[in-house]
Amino acid sequence: MKILLTGANGFLGQYLSAQLLEKGYHVMATGKGESRLGIKGKGGFHYKSMDFTNPFDIHDVFTEYKPDIVVHAGAMTKVDECETEQWQAYLTNVEGTITMLLNAEEQKSFFLFVSTDFVFDGETGTYTEADIPNPVNFYGKTKAEAEDAVKEYDYEWAIVRTSLVYGQPIGGRSNLLTVVQQKLNNGEKYKVVNDQVRTPTYVEDLAAGIVSIIEKKATGIYHLSGMDILTPYEVACKTADYLGLDKSLLQKVTAENFSQPARRPLKTNLIIEKARKELGFNPLSFEDGLKSTFPS
Repeated sequence: MKILLTGANGFLGQYLSAQLLEKGYHVMATGKGESRLGIKGKGGFHYKSMDFTNPFDIHDVFTEYKPDIVVHAGAMTKVDECETEQWQAYLTNVEGTITMLLNAEEQKSFFLFVSTDFVFDGETGTYTEADIPNPVNFYGKTKAEAEDAVKEYDYEWAIVRTSLVYGQPIGGRSNLLTVVQQKLNNGEKYKVVNDQVRTPTYVEDLAAGIVSIIEKKATGIYHLSGMDILTPYEVACKTADYLGLDKSLLQKVTAENFSQPARRPLKTNLIIEKARKELGFNPLSFEDGLKSTFPS
């Protein structure tokens, strides 16, 4: 079984590549530039530089590799950049997804798209897969529009929505937990919002949930996140406490007194009962996720 993965150099992509290889899949990992995965000499693993906003790049890779499964995890995910660079965000998150879908259609590939809790407006919280997206920022709008394109795909597809992914970066970008560690270790003050509610997701759990979808050939929309409902400020405080760092450096702020280019939805805690029942998805508690992120 051949799997084409976009965003392989990203946070999720690095963990997902490793889990897929452990399961014996043949993985064509793609990303911009050279591989940063640190996976060498493993049977079934190949890496190719591919810009999924370039139709010629995509066509060449699909023609050469002919994937049975496509996991489209690549995206422009920095929310404020999407707000200030809207054309690039649209090109990457919407047009790139559509081009991927068109090429996957030729191969009749199973198509799995990684989306976000930010497709919701955050007015009610406790979102299930059946709730209607209503994004409040441009990033969310691009992901919701890409979801709509996936739903029109002629063959089997799945959409995964997740929230506030954390864990130990293998390389590349940090996440909230590792930023808190770095800032407080340096004695720096750090502003963290306390009026937004999320269900933080341990990256290994997210990858395992995606692997389960692939193994079961499960179709439709799935919410894959943690079970704990926390604000980013609460996440930061728990991280500081666990690491024995000075949490007085953490400054509690709200959307009203913390200016950002993109508006954030207030409450986007995801309900994961469907994934628990159909996929056997069983995420770690946030406390256990902390221990896995920062093993002693």
